[in-house]
Amino acid sequence: MAKIEVLYEAVLKGKRKDVTTLVMEAVEAKVNVAEILMESMIPAMAEIGDRFSRNEAYVPEMLIAARAMQAGLDILDPLLAEAGHEPIGKVAIGTVKGDLHDIGKNLVAMMLKGAGFDVVDLGVDCDIEKYREAVNSGVQVILLSALLTTTMPYMKEVVDALKDSGAKILIGGAPVTQAYADEIGADGYSDDANTAVKSAKVALGIAA
Repeated sequence: MAKIEVLYEAVLKGKRKDVTTLVMEAVEAKVNVAEILMESMIPAMAEIGDRFSRNEAYVPEMLIAARAMQAGLDILDPLLAEAGHEPIGKVAIGTVKGDLHDIGKNLVAMMLKGAGFDVVDLGVDCDIEKYREAVNSGVQVILLSALLTTTMPYMKEVVDALKDSGAKILIGGAPVTQAYADEIGADGYSDDANTAVKSAKVALGIAA
């Protein structure tokens, strides 16, 4: 099995140490760094996301795969920057003001990184100004997360404040629905990490 295929399987199965070893070996063997990312690691994350959507994988499997992917990215990111490799888009994600929950947000952020996005993680309890600063830094898509029904109304405040910013705004979280996204004028909605990646791609006009 070619090294690229072995790396694909290592990411898919969440074998972080194996991913680190295989990526370092590939780099030392002068394998094109973009090829390492695009032909093994990103397809592996796409596959685990699709399995999740089919109920063939669950949050723990997605988390360990994403962490394994991150281990490889930690090595590749500076090399990709040196090589002039461009991310497919720049996005920011944060849990809205008053909400301190971050497990879902963190998973979505890792899946977005795994799909090739430049991700700005704004953290939790984010006010409008924090999202505005992200847009001013070149972010094209803002993802708002909320786990509490009491913090959902702040999503509308963010959408209203940034509607003329040029950035697309996507929302998600346990209590959030497509109907609520439509009601507040958000550009999209996702109910899990995999559809969040697809929604971000659609928002940027990239085939999902």
